[in-house]
Amino acid sequence: MASPVSLLINIDHIATVRNARGGTAPDIVDAARTCVRAGANGIVCHLREDRRHIRDKDVHRLRHEMRTRFDLEMAATPEIVRIALRTVPDLVTLVPERRRELTTEGGLDIVRQKTRMKRVIERFHDAGIPVSLFVDPIRVQIEASAEAGADMVELHTGEYADAVAGRARLRQFYRLRAAAALGVSLGLKIHAGHGLHYTNTARIVRIPQVRELSIGYAIIVRALSVGLARAVREMVGVVRDASHSRH
Repeated sequence: MASPVSLLINIDHIATVRNARGGTAPDIVDAARTCVRAGANGIVCHLREDRRHIRDKDVHRLRHEMRTRFDLEMAATPEIVRIALRTVPDLVTLVPERRRELTTEGGLDIVRQKTRMKRVIERFHDAGIPVSLFVDPIRVQIEASAEAGADMVELHTGEYADAVAGRARLRQFYRLRAAAALGVSLGLKIHAGHGLHYTNTARIVRIPQVRELSIGYAIIVRALSVGLARAVREMVGVVRDASHSRH
């Protein structure tokens, strides 16, 4: 049986709520601790250039006040790279970023940016920080990610999540499954995320090569009804139960 899949909780939208009033509540670190106590394997946050939710102080506090796996999502811009190198998270996940988007839209084009990404990855490796690239489940992007020196890829599950249930979603699932197998054959570890929720996650967990999930928005929405701890526990249960049926 394959190893259980790790679940990391993206807490960006805890900061979104806090920033709506400009105060300190809800507290980012308190929320992160609640997630971990409820069974999460770690925390994800995205330090965007416009600081629309997570801010520099949040990153510093999460790194220094938490004792759990910490994944910093970021664009490969000089300013954010410098912050990441000072912070030394357990992992950085490089993602595309556009100012007007509501959330990350699609994966990185590593084919076009391979030389630049290779330089950025080398800087993180020199600091002992593993690097994941957020990419669409496309062969040439997976191959370019391996050539650029990434340690892992996070497969963009947005098209799968958005697909109408049935054949359309199944097609997207097969794309993800093929991309995961290709990535492992090239020496990459496989993560997945974007748009996953309580009813579409189990199938992704059953892809044998997937080792880690990043899920946030669905959990925060569920938390409005049942509280953060229960919302996390419910997702932990989904991932755990699906992990037991992995081959």
